[in-house]
Amino acid sequence: WRALVVVLLALVPSLGFHRQGHGNRLAVEASILGLLLVLGTVSWLVTRWSVDERALRIDTGLIRRSSKRFPLAQVQAIDVVQPGVARVLGLAELRVRMGGSSAGQARLAYLAEPAAIALRARLLALAHGLAEDVPAPPERILLSVPPGRLVASLLVSSFGLVLVALLVLAVGLSTVSPQALAASLGVGVPYLIGFATVGWRRFNGGFELTVAEAPDGLRLRSGLIERTAETIPAGRVQAVRLSQPLMWRPWGWCRLEVDVAGRQRKHRENSAEAGRLRAVLPVGSSAEASWLLSRILPAAPAADRPAPAPARWKSPLSFHWLSWGADDRVVVTVSGRVRRVTHWVPLAKVQSIRVVEGPLQRRLGLATVHLDTAGRALHAALRDRSTGEVRALLPGLVDAARRARHPSAPPAPPTG
Repeated sequence: WRALVVVLLALVPSLGFHRQGHGNRLAVEASILGLLLVLGTVSWLVTRWSVDERALRIDTGLIRRSSKRFPLAQVQAIDVVQPGVARVLGLAELRVRMGGSSAGQARLAYLAEPAAIALRARLLALAHGLAEDVPAPPERILLSVPPGRLVASLLVSSFGLVLVALLVLAVGLSTVSPQALAASLGVGVPYLIGFATVGWRRFNGGFELTVAEAPDGLRLRSGLIERTAETIPAGRVQAVRLSQPLMWRPWGWCRLEVDVAGRQRKHRENSAEAGRLRAVLPVGSSAEASWLLSRILPAAPAADRPAPAPARWKSPLSFHWLSWGADDRVVVTVSGRVRRVTHWVPLAKVQSIRVVEGPLQRRLGLATVHLDTAGRALHAALRDRSTGEVRALLPGLVDAARRARHPSAPPAPPTG
């Protein structure tokens, strides 16, 4: 469809040239249009899928055949996406996200909407070790985001400030020199399109967002034109981030996002899926964020260990926020200069632990401990801790992550 839109946009101006005797160009572009239709039909004819041995198999290709198998036991999330044209035609795209790189995704585009919903329920049942004819479990609505609040949050964010600045600049140029305004618009059209795209994705991704809880995980539905229905299985969240921008604080708003392994942007994904993170609460109150966090990470700890005094020289703007905390399941860190940001990382999801010391940190006796996960966007960072504290807590963090992943494992032997 995207390729057809491009060709049609190029074809429409050619109609005027055709009246003036330039029929060759119209014939060439009509041939390209027909070729795209043939290629799309062939791609549809040679694509097959099946579910066997608890794996989804997708076969594609005419000249070079490709057969991929996706074990359902490794499913990270299952989405049903409906772009605007697909909604008109009653179709939907089924996207099964796996942990790993860009190859870790099964994409079936497009199925009839009822078939896509039924197949999602079937795959989720198999992924949880149930019979494939077990229906999808019922859900309980946790919260929804009002569209008015979403629009207001965009207007009082950095996006809104840039929009106001552009409008003031346009009005000023139109008053002083309309020719300068026309020249600026001609040069800045690509930037304006990119700016509008970012705002639209933020709006469409959070429009009428509804978060529901079911035995198979969190279910999220959102979108104005392009609708997205996602299911994030329980226990697949790699990290959680709570951010409080400066301009949102007078209203007490915040944003809650989760990082799921396999959620990085893939080739040919729709615009609603452009971000690496999924906002489970695009904008909401602290009470709503705490309520959602309790459903994602029950009894998450608070950051109750402030930064040491030397950190004031290293991070003067964020010193009063630097802190961290932990229990036997989750590590939480707080940082930020203008925007306060809190990260929660389950110890069972920690893949590696790094200690980083910059030149200034070494002079002040400080270090930063990073806890990396399989997600691509979030990780916990214990910033600007004293080197003595780091040496004392590092073996404990390693052992805690090991025991969180394997609760029956014996404690690690003491180090020298």
